[in-house]
Amino acid sequence: MRLSYWEYKQWLNNIDFTIVGSGIVGLCTAVFLKQRFPKKNIIILEKGIFPQGASTKNAGFACFGSISEILNDLDSHDSSEILELVQERVNGLNLLRSIVGDFNIGFNLYGGYEIFLEKNDTLYNRCLDKKDQINKLLYPVFKQEIYHDVKNKFKFLNIKEKLILNKFEGQIDTGMLVSSLLRKVSDLGIKILNNIKVESYQQLNNSVDVKTNNLEFITKNLILTTNGFTNTLIPLDIIPARSQVLITHPIQDLRIKGTFHLDSGYYYFRNIDNRILIGGGRNLDFNTENTSEFGLTKKVQDELNRLLKEVVLPDYKYEIDKRWSGIMGVGAQKKPIINQFTNNVFVGARMGGMGIAIGCSVGKKLSEIIYT
Repeated sequence: MRLSYWEYKQWLNNIDFTIVGSGIVGLCTAVFLKQRFPKKNIIILEKGIFPQGASTKNAGFACFGSISEILNDLDSHDSSEILELVQERVNGLNLLRSIVGDFNIGFNLYGGYEIFLEKNDTLYNRCLDKKDQINKLLYPVFKQEIYHDVKNKFKFLNIKEKLILNKFEGQIDTGMLVSSLLRKVSDLGIKILNNIKVESYQQLNNSVDVKTNNLEFITKNLILTTNGFTNTLIPLDIIPARSQVLITHPIQDLRIKGTFHLDSGYYYFRNIDNRILIGGGRNLDFNTENTSEFGLTKKVQDELNRLLKEVVLPDYKYEIDKRWSGIMGVGAQKKPIINQFTNNVFVGARMGGMGIAIGCSVGKKLSEIIYT
């Protein structure tokens, strides 16, 4: 693309910070950088019409981990690491809510529940047996017990008698969240260029040459916040992980309110606008679902349909409205990657499926390691 003098002058001249990715991390990084350096020139590049990846495609869980997820994490992290991870997620959610506002993100504290299929005897018994241990582990964060077993008041079928409730878990409207962050960024004078895909870059003496599918320019600093897509530019311990989702049309007299976890967090569902959203299932075929390609598969969609019909909504009449997928970034460790890759290239990625909880705090921490 041949740009005019005016286009270069207005959008691509004397750029101090170029952020790649306009998801939660990228937008929050921009906000915090502008607070530190109000006179610096910041632009954000986004390869899609809307933010790609997971920021506008996730289920909107304001969570820090179900009890089975935390127990699974204890298999690869020690207790102090788990405590730190949970504290970071709680702090991240509080930070996000403070800078955007609960009303602007549709925040509701309906509580989060873990449910267990009839066949999941081992997981069910383990979670009940370890409940007191996990409550004790996380007591320093919440100053009270978090997980409580409760009865199945939602009339779910084909599940174990008890559900495990976490009253501190909430839900948000994902579209409202990103729209609010976009408005905040725009109000700060930060420009976003959509449909621009970064294909490569070159570290220069004290700047970076950025090559995209449409244009090439120089920036003083390049900041990658592309989560599951980061390995296309930098080799890191990040595996793209696709999550498939579907949502119903509005359901009359829907009595289900809350966020719900199933099968160690590999499935999840919630209420939104008198509908039920359900997603997950990548554990059915990790080889296929560990991909950066958007799409749907029959195997996963069939299982989501089955769970919806046989477990979640057995007593309701409903129709499916939309189906989609999002791309997360996961790895061997749950801790996000926040570091300086070269003199003028920085990265904040690997949200581990916790982008809502930690995306804002990752953006803040990333902004704090960058200097001009």
